[in-house]
Amino acid sequence: MRTLCASTLIGEFFVIGFAGLVAMKEPDLSVATVWTVCGVLMALSVLLCGVITRPGGVQLGWVLQVLLIAGGFVVPSMFVLGAAFAALWWASVHYGRKIDEAKARFAAQAQPPAQAEPGGNPA
Repeated sequence: MRTLCASTLIGEFFVIGFAGLVAMKEPDLSVATVWTVCGVLMALSVLLCGVITRPGGVQLGWVLQVLLIAGGFVVPSMFVLGAAFAALWWASVHYGRKIDEAKARFAAQAQPPAQAEPGGNPA
């Protein structure tokens, strides 16, 4: 799951940066505001790559997805891009978990069965 989710998050990092460039053209927004918001979101996307397997990591990823979609109120194309990345996030989490389960099953099958020690006392 970690690899798929991290790939999605790194893609979001770049999309957030490009959205910041587009948002800079809005006359109502200051450059400092745009890059503060974008910088925080970009940092969150990178930091999530490291904590995705920890408790709450996936939920924080969903918060980021909601924030990306909400970015559509500033940069309208973010409605579409945010929804696309939310779908990618769902797929990364869903299929990543299935892959992790399959890997665990294969690893368990590959291990030799435990044998009792000579003398009749199991270890």
